[in-house]
Amino acid sequence: MAERVYLHIGLPKTATTYLQRILWAHEDQMRGEGLLLPGSTRREHLWASRTVRRAWVANGDSESQRTAWDRMLLEMADWPGRALVSHEFFAAASKEQAQRVVEQLAPAEVHVVVTAREPLGLFTASWQEALKNGETTPMPDYGRDESGDPRDIWNWRTLDLRLVLQRWAPAGGPVAPEHVHVLPLPGKEAPREQIWHHFACLLGLDPEGYDLSSAFANESMGVVEAETLRRVNEHLGDFTKAIDKGTYIRTFLGDERLVPRGGERYWPGEDQVDDCRRRGREGVAFVREQGYDVVGELDNLLVPDQLPERRRPDSVTDAEVAQVAVELVATMLGDVRDLRHERRRLQAELNVLPAPVTLLKRLRDRTHRVLARRTE
Repeated sequence: MAERVYLHIGLPKTATTYLQRILWAHEDQMRGEGLLLPGSTRREHLWASRTVRRAWVANGDSESQRTAWDRMLLEMADWPGRALVSHEFFAAASKEQAQRVVEQLAPAEVHVVVTAREPLGLFTASWQEALKNGETTPMPDYGRDESGDPRDIWNWRTLDLRLVLQRWAPAGGPVAPEHVHVLPLPGKEAPREQIWHHFACLLGLDPEGYDLSSAFANESMGVVEAETLRRVNEHLGDFTKAIDKGTYIRTFLGDERLVPRGGERYWPGEDQVDDCRRRGREGVAFVREQGYDVVGELDNLLVPDQLPERRRPDSVTDAEVAQVAVELVATMLGDVRDLRHERRRLQAELNVLPAPVTLLKRLRDRTHRVLARRTE
């Protein structure tokens, strides 16, 4: 087994995607520095988190996906140096599931790494992320509970730093306090690259030796755009598969059509702001009390006493949603036109291909006809 394994468990919406893009773009380089990133793709770490949390979709996941964690364990067992597992959905694991992970990694020295963020910004970002995953909950109803189900992601189960640490690194648990590392995101005035520098140094990497140009932070929608997406989701009842949500709701509609519009930033209601302030204070106090290693400024995890004025999502009017929706339809109509033109161009190129390729096309069509007759 690797001599040391870093478990980067989130929290969600704390620059995890930004860090993971850097990691996977430099997999071979990290191996040269003695750090293994097991698996062949970033998604295998997602699949591993599902196995750990028993969060498989009935009849919806392949055998390869279900066995990703086993393959990663075998790969780390054959590695003599350091290893890193990184996915934010590990944060939802139960206390028993977290302990099982540490046991499976024995005799490696396990380090738990938690990137963290002040709860108010985290709360608003997570609501928007939930919308990109097809959710329809209005913000006034969002975050009103702490789920007891490890399969649940978008609630305080994964967003509350104290709750996550209590499950993954309880007092007297298998992970020593000095092996638990809390990395607060830097303040807004600090360069974005600072979190990478903190993260890389913790892993024993040279942070200056990595090209960060391909990594970028997830951008946000404005308040009207977010409310529009929420209402659209209410009519997407058959978009239940992960690929549907990821390809069409998150990427096509959210990131590529609504995010570029910009829009006004927003806060939740006053009672939710107060709840975020309380959770921030409790999280900071818990980290200090437990003696975890802090890389960065712990006070960055506190919600500021004074906040700039911003709108609330429940102030968005039907007329504002209609305006965004109308413009969105126009944009998507252009998308359809461009796709049809591209299809016609490709079809024209196919029709003038050299004879051998045309022959293969005819053989393919003939095979399809024969198979169709046999199934009649």
